[in-house]
Amino acid sequence: MTETAEARLKRMKMRSWRRGTKEMDLVLGPWADAHLAGLDAVQLEVYEALLAENDQDLMAWIFGQAAPPPAIAGLLGEISDFARQRLVPKE
Repeated sequence: MTETAEARLKRMKMRSWRRGTKEMDLVLGPWADAHLAGLDAVQLEVYEALLAENDQDLMAWIFGQAAPPPAIAGLLGEISDFARQRLVPKE
């Protein structure tokens, strides 16, 4: 039995909010809530690949401590920008 589009989005949102580290929950969860429903099939595949990565690697990539894999670099950059806009205090 194949997963419905609605079930897939629900699963991906839950995985975004329940990562294992609170920091990644706060980065991926709000982004998923705001953008996941608007992604096309290719972008959903990229996000699915990003969700398969471990939190320590994701954090290093987001903070610029290491280069992310090219396949997820563009989407990870968008997520990082979104998180910065939400979490960094404006002066």
